[in-house]
Amino acid sequence: MRAYGPGARALAADAADPITSASHAHLGLAVLAGIAVIVLLITRLRLHAFLALTVGSLVLGAAAGAPLDKVIASFTAGLGSTVAGVGVLIALGAVLGRLLADSGGADQIVETILARAGGRSMPWAMALIAGVIGLPLFFEVGIVLLVPVVLLVARRGGYSLMRIGIPALAGLSVMHGLVPPHPGPLAAIDAVGANLGVTLALGVLVGVPTLVIAGPLFSRLAARWVDIAPPAALTPERPAAPPERRPGFAATVATVLLPVVLMLGKALADIVVDDPDNHVQRVADVVGAPLVALLAAVLVGMVTLGRAAGFGRERLSATVETGLAPIAGILLIVGAGGGFKQTLIDIGVGDMILDVSEDWHVSALLLGWLIAVGIRLATGSATVATISAAGLVAPLAADMSTAHAALLVLAVGGGSLFFSHVNDAGFWLVKEYFGMSVGQTVKTWSVMETVISVVSLGFVLLLSLVL
Repeated sequence: MRAYGPGARALAADAADPITSASHAHLGLAVLAGIAVIVLLITRLRLHAFLALTVGSLVLGAAAGAPLDKVIASFTAGLGSTVAGVGVLIALGAVLGRLLADSGGADQIVETILARAGGRSMPWAMALIAGVIGLPLFFEVGIVLLVPVVLLVARRGGYSLMRIGIPALAGLSVMHGLVPPHPGPLAAIDAVGANLGVTLALGVLVGVPTLVIAGPLFSRLAARWVDIAPPAALTPERPAAPPERRPGFAATVATVLLPVVLMLGKALADIVVDDPDNHVQRVADVVGAPLVALLAAVLVGMVTLGRAAGFGRERLSATVETGLAPIAGILLIVGAGGGFKQTLIDIGVGDMILDVSEDWHVSALLLGWLIAVGIRLATGSATVATISAAGLVAPLAADMSTAHAALLVLAVGGGSLFFSHVNDAGFWLVKEYFGMSVGQTVKTWSVMETVISVVSLGFVLLLSLVL
């Protein structure tokens, strides 16, 4: 199977001339130098990923022999277009997540599902809770919300901590790596030019069985390998001012799923109607646009979550501000990743990959996954791995169908989750919250991440054979 087709070659021919005339070998060394600098700055000097990506982009351009003024122009153009494309979506997702947390809606979902679960169904209930809560929430926020529930259930119900905790972590991680509107998938969709609705639908299709295998099923093994008691002294952050009352379960779930339904509706209309002039499709295209879908969810959430919890105008305003504050670093990382991607494109790396891989019998999906795995292992950042790998394999998606372009995004996202270890902030977050040693964290969390990565790739490759 070739990694590209005639359409990709035509697109490459129509693209702007590279800003350097370096040979393929020269460009390959420049790419390695740029990625090596990013890896060293993040892992050795503990430099923030935004600064590391910025410096790495400049090193990439300089090593390729490109004029530095053009390298700077490429980087800033890529940064600006990426932030413009996904920045607002990340911000809206953060606001919706904060509304869900502060209003008590997240607790309502958790307690309602747990009240109906028990015994052997509890790990499955935790996976379901994490999957639903993980849709609009960043991974770290989801952990803060779910850790007290996991500890409470394990302590009161006499469950193994890993039997309950692994499904919760798997639900959050699968959503983080595979399903928009999380930053990594959004950035990869933007880089590859994939359809967001189709990617969302296929992400859920791949994510559900992946979660089943890496969550409830793998937790049986994890509980045998690591048998520890819940740490009693853990006191995670909770909302400073508890709400007067909580929103209803049905209203909370409907609000969380609203943007998903709207975006999937647009994807369905594109497939079924397939007529840009049709009134139904035009309405679906507007309502299902990611910006409109997430904005609608936030506005609806202010009523169904905020007002239902007794929030006044000042409290709603404070909640929005609180939700936006923590994402500044994420936006900068995603933007710098877009700048790095644009620099790769402008120095001609896309043409190089097309030429070098012309005679390879390697699937573009597998290639994207392998590149993401390498960057993930080196940097520890799933977001950096997703953005960098998506930029490298983007030219290969030029002649892909809509479905296969979406699968390429999912392959890259799955690769970005491979074997979290000591250079990943999430590794230490899980270790401390669950009171484990480094070795115990590797045997549970790190292996779980690897299972998610490999299993998701398997389902992506299976779907590529039928779509």
